[in-house]
Amino acid sequence: MTQAPTTDLLARARTWLAEDPDPQTREELCALLARAEGPEAETDSKLAWAELAARFSDRLQFGTAGLRGELGAGPMRMNRAVVIRAAAGLVSYVKQQGLGDLVVIGYDARHKSYDFARDTAAVVVGAGLRAALLPRPLPTPVLAFAVRHLGAAAGVTVTASHNPPQDNGYKVYLGDGSQIVPPADAGIAAEIDAIGSLDEVPRAEEGWEVLGEEVVEAYLARAVSIVDEHGPRDLEVVYTPMHGVGRDTLVAAFRRAGFPAPTVVAEQAEPDPDFPTVAFPNPEEPGAMDLAFRTAASVGPDIVIANDPDADRCAVAVPANGNAAGSGSGSAGWRMLRGDEVGALLGSALVAKKAEGTFATTIVSATLLGRIAEAAGLGYAETLTGFKWISRAEGLRYGYEEALGYCVDPQGVRDKDGITAALLVAELAATLKKSGRTLSDLLDDLALEHGLHATDQLSVRVQDLALIADAMRRLREQPPTVLAGLQVTRADDLSAGSADLPPTDGLRYYLAGEDVRSARIVVRPSGTEPKLKCYLEVVLPVASAADLAPTRDRAAALLATIKQDLARAAGITP
Repeated sequence: MTQAPTTDLLARARTWLAEDPDPQTREELCALLARAEGPEAETDSKLAWAELAARFSDRLQFGTAGLRGELGAGPMRMNRAVVIRAAAGLVSYVKQQGLGDLVVIGYDARHKSYDFARDTAAVVVGAGLRAALLPRPLPTPVLAFAVRHLGAAAGVTVTASHNPPQDNGYKVYLGDGSQIVPPADAGIAAEIDAIGSLDEVPRAEEGWEVLGEEVVEAYLARAVSIVDEHGPRDLEVVYTPMHGVGRDTLVAAFRRAGFPAPTVVAEQAEPDPDFPTVAFPNPEEPGAMDLAFRTAASVGPDIVIANDPDADRCAVAVPANGNAAGSGSGSAGWRMLRGDEVGALLGSALVAKKAEGTFATTIVSATLLGRIAEAAGLGYAETLTGFKWISRAEGLRYGYEEALGYCVDPQGVRDKDGITAALLVAELAATLKKSGRTLSDLLDDLALEHGLHATDQLSVRVQDLALIADAMRRLREQPPTVLAGLQVTRADDLSAGSADLPPTDGLRYYLAGEDVRSARIVVRPSGTEPKLKCYLEVVLPVASAADLAPTRDRAAALLATIKQDLARAAGITP
């Protein structure tokens, strides 16, 4: 092992160690340095140097998703030093822009979340502004609500949403309650870059406010207001918070709205930062809903509802009879609805409530919402992926993204909100039940009226991010011309941007074929996980109710073949 290439790396690590305020990460880094420089076996020493390089070769970049990464020492990890710098940069930006003096701070139950929230409050007060912490670990939508409700200049929530247990994150909102977008992200990032030593960042020992339960009460009052107080309430629900912070808030919302208390999945009821019963705490991941389905098998509810750990997403499962192609898989007689299906159902429910304004979704979501909006005489918009874009649609009344995120009350929470989405799903299901119908029946109605919009996703998780870059490059250099026998009639490289969309790293294909109304594919790297994500849609005409089953079969076959052909074209293994 030669020392010359490691001199700068050692210097950076030791400088970091000298100012790290966290005893836990200091101890971790000391042990790593000892392994790298000590008399251990050569293999272990090389591994230690490689780990040091991974932690100190760069730093986490602050962007439109804020910060998110693995916990640990070093600038490429989430830790107190990184958070203090991020908070200092945010505060400097808020002051320079004259946005106000109040910053509201929320946090979930992940490892280090409270520490990061408290450090943020210390930096805010140290800079001469006011900081207000939420009273306890709470859903992200409560923080988004509090920013608007309290007229804050900005808000921060410490969460990694549905990421694995070793991760944490730092999400920033400005005063309108929306997640940040350019140029605010670049402005905040520049202020973070300008921070020198942590010793230069003033941090108060006290002086911040801890909000009382009244902010939660205000959120609940707003949430309950979205459902008709005189509507049907006969509905049995099994619910899982996925080891996150959603349970108490959702159960309280259901009680206030007059719904029967949901049966909570006992094994996943309590917040647990280790998420012991799931490989990934995301309702979309295989196996994550198994305990909920097991509970449902014994309880026999009308529907199953799940939140992700910070409760900004909402998943719904329905009885499997009448299963729709492309709508996911379940167990014990249940099937998961795709995010696009729930998005269409909620849009339909709001149309029935005489909603006015713009319906919005993203370019990777199904196009069915556009047809629903058009039929109702409402505005419609498509945005880039992420609620930071959806929330800025002009005249927004309802927005959703296929990754289980729904904004049903943008004047209350201008972001995805898994609590209010669950309430509206429950109201819709109870209303249908009163007429002897189900959510699946309503999906059939929408297919008959607007055509069958069948969706699927090819999602590939990687260890080496270079594999994603290689796949994108291959698709750009050798774009497919035929997929599943459908001709590729148009290919858009979204990195160029357009009049309607800012530039983004993505590709979009339009396909055509016999008896296919339309077909579309969008390929993009995930913004929050090491995944390549490909979103597929085929729209087929449906002549009658008798044609629904064979049409769904054909759609499922098309989607399956498109996935195979696309994976081959991209050079990836599903």
